[in-house]
Amino acid sequence: MPPDFIYLASQSPRRRELLNQLGVHHELLLAGPDEDAESLEAERPGESPTAYVQRVTALKLDAAVRRLKARGLPTAPVLCADTTVAKGRILYGKPSDAADAARMLRELAGSTHRVLTAVALQHGKKRFAALSVSRVTFAPLSRRGLADYIASGESMGKAGAYAVQGRAAGFITHISGSYSGIMGLPACETAQLLRAAGFLR
Repeated sequence: MPPDFIYLASQSPRRRELLNQLGVHHELLLAGPDEDAESLEAERPGESPTAYVQRVTALKLDAAVRRLKARGLPTAPVLCADTTVAKGRILYGKPSDAADAARMLRELAGSTHRVLTAVALQHGKKRFAALSVSRVTFAPLSRRGLADYIASGESMGKAGAYAVQGRAAGFITHISGSYSGIMGLPACETAQLLRAAGFLR
């Protein structure tokens, strides 16, 4: 019998929500205390945003597959994703603190940036990958508006220091691409990978 669930190697509650939206039963496969998961997201000098997000996602999937084997868990497809924000070749990952979040948002305000989400799935020895690229335009941000948003705490843990599904919607003037991809897991591309792996019809 084929597995009736997949493993999601991500702590993101938004990715869980999007898998639930697709009707995909999943179990979490998270890094243990002995794993340095943050180091996988280290940037390389001169690396393009596309190359970066695809490389990091592949590294996350490699680590998750090793984790699955080491823990002796039942075999099932393993899904990983990574999201980054880019303006030109400048990457905007997760802010280190409130000041870093404010810097990012000031640089993104009043302009258009890209949101890149790479998805990778391993089922047995087969690996499938996809990339979603969307464009998001921000209105200019007032000093008070920026301060209020930072104070809400929503920036922390988010690529580009904002959550499209949260309060940040109030300063997004235009979106081109995948809304779910901007959230962190492009629903269409993910469903296509699951179909290619024979998990979804």
